[in-house]
Amino acid sequence: QVQLVESGGGLVQPGGSLRLSCEASEFTLDDYAVGWFRQVQGGEREAVSCINMNNGRTYYKDSVKGRFTISGDNAKNSIYLQMNNLKLEDASKYYCATDQENNCLEFMRTTRWWEIGSWGQGTQVTVSS
Repeated sequence: QVQLVESGGGLVQPGGSLRLSCEASEFTLDDYAVGWFRQVQGGEREAVSCINMNNGRTYYKDSVKGRFTISGDNAKNSIYLQMNNLKLEDASKYYCATDQENNCLEFMRTTRWWEIGSWGQGTQVTVSS
């Protein structure tokens, strides 16, 4: 299994930007589908973005398209989420995760998020004016 550590969360005004990082240890990420979930009301988590590290294909939740960009760096064994033009509704705790089936389509569509695979501890994003 992969150990994941997130960083980069913080406080930002609406319209501002943050860059989240997720670093893996003990395993390389280049064979994985990796991405970000965020917490929503009721304790559920929703998929935000995913990247297939072996081919670089990326996927996004509709509401963040054009504002967020996911990327990976195999040399650093990390993925990133550049978040621009942040909105109040983007405020959440963001979690890095790997899909155990190496499938970004499954990652983005699942409602059973607790079965998705390995998880980091999360990083808090606060958007406030």
